[in-house]
Amino acid sequence: MISEPSRPGAVKYVLFDVDGTLIDAVDNQRRVWRTWAQRYGLDPDEVYRVALRTRPVETFAHVAADRDPRECLAALHELEDEDVRSGVYGAFDGAAELLAALPQGRWALVTSNYEHRVRGRFARTGLPLPEVLVDAAAVEEGKPSPVPYLHAAARLGADPKDCLVIEDAPSGVRSGLRAGMTVWGVNAPVAVDGVHRHFGSLRAAVRDILAFASGARPGPSSG
Repeated sequence: MISEPSRPGAVKYVLFDVDGTLIDAVDNQRRVWRTWAQRYGLDPDEVYRVALRTRPVETFAHVAADRDPRECLAALHELEDEDVRSGVYGAFDGAAELLAALPQGRWALVTSNYEHRVRGRFARTGLPLPEVLVDAAAVEEGKPSPVPYLHAAARLGADPKDCLVIEDAPSGVRSGLRAGMTVWGVNAPVAVDGVHRHFGSLRAAVRDILAFASGARPGPSSG
């Protein structure tokens, strides 16, 4: 693991990924992609395997190259919006406590999803929303580009070196690292390459995230 950026005494900020980090949406994503695949007569398991590691347009190119990608994307958006309205969601243990303890203006959400879906999921799970939410429509380049996290830092008025990124996925981890930020991984059995610290769950990271936000220097152990 590489060393963390450090600016002792500076105000600290926390930037969160959403799906897989704060909201447990794995079953929902799998169900949406299964329904989408069945609509096009494709193998749902193969489609989901591809979707896990690529952006939707790249998934369409791989599994449905003969289809109009705009039509494919419209169908996927329709299914995702319906899932936000009717699906069952849960926040990861510790999420509500953690977000409620962070002061407004000191944290943000950075997601590859769209703002209306994030707002819908947060309303369904009772999680508080921050002042800054950077979604897929807010930037031209998504993760693993550093642009989403840099955009969030700019909106917060924060130096990237004073930002902590909380992520669960490799593309998000790379995005935070490329932005020059401290990156901690959560909700994964093994550490994603490059993270400064790894926690098996969000709950295990709550105390240290709050310590970082307060300007304290947490110890090196991981949960």
